[in-house]
Amino acid sequence: MKKTILAVLALCMSLTVAAQQEVLQTAQKANNYFMTKYSDPTIPTFVKRMRESNLWTRAVYYEGLMALYGIDPDKRYLDYTKRWTDHHQWMARGGVKATNADNQCCGQTYIELNQLTGDGSLELTRQNLDYQIGTNRIDYWTWIDAIQMAMPVYVKMYAITKDQKYLDYAMRSYDWTRNTCGGGCFNVKEGLWWRDKDYVPPYKEKDGKNCYWSRGNGWVYAALVRCMNVLSPKEKASKQLKKDFILMSEALLKCQHEDGFWHASLVSDVNYPTPEMTGTALFLYGMAWGIQHGILKDKQYRPACDKAWGALKSCLHSDGFLGWNQGTGKEPSAGQPVTFNSVPDFEDYGTGCYLLGLTEYYRLCQNEK
Repeated sequence: MKKTILAVLALCMSLTVAAQQEVLQTAQKANNYFMTKYSDPTIPTFVKRMRESNLWTRAVYYEGLMALYGIDPDKRYLDYTKRWTDHHQWMARGGVKATNADNQCCGQTYIELNQLTGDGSLELTRQNLDYQIGTNRIDYWTWIDAIQMAMPVYVKMYAITKDQKYLDYAMRSYDWTRNTCGGGCFNVKEGLWWRDKDYVPPYKEKDGKNCYWSRGNGWVYAALVRCMNVLSPKEKASKQLKKDFILMSEALLKCQHEDGFWHASLVSDVNYPTPEMTGTALFLYGMAWGIQHGILKDKQYRPACDKAWGALKSCLHSDGFLGWNQGTGKEPSAGQPVTFNSVPDFEDYGTGCYLLGLTEYYRLCQNEK
């Protein structure tokens, strides 16, 4: 009997390891495709016009790459990242006086790389944050994507300097977007976010249901994780973010489709009935993290994570290209139609979202051993 039990346990463990390896290999394949296609990370992007490669779309990719390095410490990843950071002089896109959250997103990777390797200097990143704080304005984040782009930069800077002004500014700005911008972007009753100041609630789809954009909510969800991950659970700010994280988790769980995907419009499929990869990846990222940190119940949320992994696995083409990736925009209608074969205007942020989701799911599987 004892031998039988041991054999079953060994089999279960081998299956878990095999599943984990599949997750890692899937992430590696998507990333290898991207690093091969964009072998020189310093070259600007040319979508309609030239943009320096530390724009937000590329910055999100590096968030994912740094996460991948955490489970797959391949020196190529660090070399690729350092070449990018050095080229941009570890500075926000647009310089020290940049106040657009999109242009500050690159600071997340600057901080992570510096703390990991000791390379580079965070002085210009810090000067940028100090400049914005010095304007005495907390109303810059007029769209919810900005919460992911900029808030973790301030919180990470607080975590390494212990200077309270960075955390205070982050939370005051977050509260303004949450409660004031456009009448308050967070619908506490439904646990989901309106997209920006122009979507004065209630903003509706044609079927009369509220319009909640998947990736926009995914940005907020990921930001909450990226901030809580460097804060002490005992801190007031962490407790506040945790409450919103739980509200969002409960709402998002109800929005997942049987195939594991979340669609571009979270509660209405009247115009957008097809899968969407980026929101799905960000929700997997958050839920897998929440389970591991004891915030979300494994029994309740693990099935959603497993289904999301199956959905995301199906997005990968044989060459590593990612399908079902909605292009840039600010609402469900942007970049439509989204298909398995459609090519978005930018693909770097999609790869970043994908890597964030898969790496956190890998950690979830790893913790089962």
